[in-house]
Amino acid sequence: MGFRCTLIYPFAQFIARRIDRMAANAIADQEAIFHQLVRRARNTAFGRDHRFSEIQDYAGFVEAVPVRDYEELKPYIERVKAGEPDVLWPGRPAYFAKTSGTTSGAKYIPMSRESTPLHFGTARDALFNYFARTGNGRWLDGKLIFLSGSPEVEDLNGVPTGRLSGISNHLVPAWLRTNQLPSWNTNCIEDWEEKVERIVDETLKADMRLISGIPPWVQMYYERLLDRTGKANIREIFPNYSVFVYGGVNFEPYRAKLEALVGAPVDTVETYPASEGFIAFQDRFPAEGLLLNTRAGMFFEFIPMDADFHDNPKRIWLKDVEIGVNYVLVLHTNAGLWGYNIGDTVRFVSKDPYRLVVTGRVKHFISAFGEHVIGKEVEEAILPVAQAEGAGIIEFTVAPQVNPPEGGLPYHEWFVEFDTKPADLPAFAAAIDRALREQNIYYDDLITGGILRPLVIRPMRRDAFREYMKTQGKLGGQNKVPRLANDRKIADALMPYVYSSYDSKS
Repeated sequence: MGFRCTLIYPFAQFIARRIDRMAANAIADQEAIFHQLVRRARNTAFGRDHRFSEIQDYAGFVEAVPVRDYEELKPYIERVKAGEPDVLWPGRPAYFAKTSGTTSGAKYIPMSRESTPLHFGTARDALFNYFARTGNGRWLDGKLIFLSGSPEVEDLNGVPTGRLSGISNHLVPAWLRTNQLPSWNTNCIEDWEEKVERIVDETLKADMRLISGIPPWVQMYYERLLDRTGKANIREIFPNYSVFVYGGVNFEPYRAKLEALVGAPVDTVETYPASEGFIAFQDRFPAEGLLLNTRAGMFFEFIPMDADFHDNPKRIWLKDVEIGVNYVLVLHTNAGLWGYNIGDTVRFVSKDPYRLVVTGRVKHFISAFGEHVIGKEVEEAILPVAQAEGAGIIEFTVAPQVNPPEGGLPYHEWFVEFDTKPADLPAFAAAIDRALREQNIYYDDLITGGILRPLVIRPMRRDAFREYMKTQGKLGGQNKVPRLANDRKIADALMPYVYSSYDSKS
């Protein structure tokens, strides 16, 4: 072991034991956090509005606090943004994490002085736990890279505001900064292609041992390293590289490609971070599922998927969950999110300890590359463009094309049935792409960074969607074609209905 590895190993073992205690005491910890949250927030505006001082137990809490999404909680958040203290949580936030928007533009997720340290602290604990469980701490004596957004923040009425990945850079302790790459100045570069080139400059001759990031971004970094060096694989450049940390997207579609670029499998550590809180992380190697983070200032509720859109859905807390059931995840946090439906669905694979897998999103979406594109965004991208171009739209749906059969970069594939076709389909597609990029900063990052190519439109034969729905036994009634899917099931079924060649007059 190297010096730092040897020095930290006892602490890593301490962290692993603490994680074991958390896993063993999940129910008691969640019950304690529930009472702490209600007690701390009883004198906030939200606490007074929802009679927190009268709440005695979980049943009373469910009666007093409804489940909300961001739009429904937004009136309170707007007051926080305006500078009012003691609205959702005592005092004012330490940060706002700015995320991709829904129906009203970008979301501003408050991070309190209590919750903020838990974001980095959980990431640290996940890695130290990996060290203790596997014995691999060699990465501590080399260089580490966290491919993330810019750490620069803007001021919003005295509250630093930025992307979570950038805010996390502010939380890295001084002792770790000596190992961390890229440099602060490089990390602040907004143009992704330029940023990758500078990252390659800084890491090319470094002793890289741990790499963290969303798989498609990491893939681009690998490819630029190989282009610059002419090496056969990443292991020839970084012989001590041994740990890949990821979260946010399903790794499996990328595994074969990334391992081929590296030249061999490397250990992976999966995490489940969100702007609302660090929800879960991998605690065993290997193990199915991620350990629920039950001591991180969050009280978790779960709504069975088939009840989510009912007026008064059944809500349960951790002690009542069942293995194999898809649940909508609801959070109450020490940053002041109450009854917050983050839109994720999860399924427990174990109750001893409580481990889960992320099964998707409540509503249709695309996030094959971490872009979180929602239905409203695609509708508001295509419809104004169609109106301006004089094109008539009958129906459309969108899916990711992760592995294009023609080769090249992946893209979003739009299947569109026109009533009146645009005269110039490539120009029409480009206009929609621009409109979508204006709405979704993550999609824009992927395009400008060369991770995705601009969207591709597949014009459909007349009645294509009707025929498709008929084959599915869903013609008529309340059945609708989903605007978005994060897989290829619908897209592949629609391929036989695509025009083999495009003629604006046909």
